[in-house]
Parts: sequence; C-alpha cells; structure tokens
Amino acid sequence: MLISSIVIIVGLCLFEIISSIDNAIINAHVLKTMPPKYRKIFLFWGILFAVFVVRGVLPFIIVWIANPQLSLVQVFTFAFFSGGEIEKYVANSKPILLLGGGVYLLFVFLAWLFLEEKKYAFLVEHFIHRQGVWFYAISSISLTLLIYFSAQINPLLAVSASIGATAFFISDGFKKNAEEQETKLLNPNSKLGVWSKIIYLEVLDASFSIDGVIGAFAFTLSIPLIILGNGLGAFVVREMTVRGIDKIAKLGYLKNGAMYSIGMLGSLMILESFGKEYPFWIAPLNTSALLVFFTYLSFKELKLAEKKTAPIK
Repeated sequence: MLISSIVIIVGLCLFEIISSIDNAIINAHVLKTMPPKYRKIFLFWGILFAVFVVRGVLPFIIVWIANPQLSLVQVFTFAFFSGGEIEKYVANSKPILLLGGGVYLLFVFLAWLFLEEKKYAFLVEHFIHRQGVWFYAISSISLTLLIYFSAQINPLLAVSASIGATAFFISDGFKKNAEEQETKLLNPNSKLGVWSKIIYLEVLDASFSIDGVIGAFAFTLSIPLIILGNGLGAFVVREMTVRGIDKIAKLGYLKNGAMYSIGMLGSLMILESFGKEYPFWIAPLNTSALLVFFTYLSFKELKLAEKKTAPIK
C-alpha cells in the first residue's frame, strides 16, 4: 500500500510538472515585466491559490459531478474516511468519471498533434500537422462513436463523453485567449497594472491546471493522493519559474513528452471506462518513461547545437 502510494504520488508529480511547462514559461515571461515586490506576492499567494484552492478543490468537484446524488460534504467525507455506501457510489461512478476525463485528454492530445506549432520529434508529426483540417473530423467521429457505444451500456456514460468534449472546447478557448493576452502583457507600452497581470496569471494557472487534475484520475481515484501529487508538482513548477525557467525552455521536446503522456492517459481512461483494467503502476510508468525519453532527445539536440556553434580549432 505504501509503495503503491509513493509510486502514484511520484507519477502525479512528474505529470503535473511536464504538463505545466507552458504555464511556467508564460509565468516567467510576465513576471519579468513586474517589480520584485509583486513577483513575491504572486509567487507566495499564487502557490497557495494553485495548490490549496485550484488543485485542492477541483478533484472534489469532479467526483461530485460524477456523483450528483452525493453532497460535497459526503464526497469530502469519502475522500478522507472512505467506507460504507458512499464508497459504493463512487466505485459505480468510476466509468463515468474516467470516460469524461479520457475524452478531454484525448482531445487535448489530438489538438496539439494536428493544430499546434511544435518542434517535430518524429517525421510523422510534421505530416500530421500539415493535415490539421482533419482534427475536427477525427474528433467529431471519435466522439460520435464513443457516445454511441457508451449509450449501449449506460446513458450516463454517453453524457460523460459529451461533458468531456465540452470541457475541452471551453478550456481550449481560454488557452488560446491566454496566448493573445500574453502578447499584450509583454508589450512595454501596455497600460495593464501589476494587479491585472497577477489576476491574469492566476486565471491562466487555473485553466492549465485542469489538464493535470483530470489526468490524475488515470493514476488513482484517491483524492488525497491526487492533491498531494499535483500539489508537489505545482510547487516544483513555481520553483522552476523562480530559479530559471529559461533553462527548462531550452529542452525543446519536453512539451512533446507531456502531450504524448496526456494522449496515453486519455486512452487508458477511455479503455478503463469500458471495463478494461490496468495495474496501478501503468500510468506512472508511462509518464516517467516518456519524460526520460523526450528529455534525452532534448539534451541530444542541445549537444548537437553546441557542436555546430563551437569554434573550429
């Protein structure tokens, strides 16, 4: 039990870190435009908000949405004092929770694969990116098939798949708006005050945290473990923001690793929602292996770049 909990927490922490790289880079860029006093305010109060409010409350809300017959108080009680009828409710709602989360993560991965500008780790990524128009067709057909097959099992499963797709398009809209707002915030002639920038960063952090919290349910349904693992990951990301995110940003393939991890976790969650079971270590192993592989590719690229720029003796 202790070993499995440690493995899950480490996996959650790693997943939170790699899935928040973009968020940390944006934070670092915006913080450079703010006076030191307000940087400290954001970093101190921001970590409290990021860990205890967003990543602390969101898992409870997600479990509650999957179990509307329970009150938030009952969900909280289940999280820390599991047992009795409430545990059965949550166990029965597991497929509903997993399918919605799985659809959300799968769409995040497909949107990155087809639509987003990226460093290409493989030739097939460049080919798929050039077929970006097919993202909408593939996503729509996939969602229709998932709703059709899940409706044969349980109508609530079909609703869950639809909610997962809705959550993706809402959060994707927030993220695209964030990219536009970042340009305005970094403009030296911007009239936005420091408090506006702090509020913007907090809202941005909340929108980015959704990926990490939803993906956490592929690791475990234990809310305390999710809060602990994601909270540690969020704390590490904030430390990276302070101590030099520029070094992390040079690792060009980390984003690829994060997205492939998200795609794999989304697929696992969808398969589990239809009855396929996997050991607890599959999700942490998947995240760790992908992180190691794409970190290796990033360092390999850096070494090749250094060789090309090194003076000839």
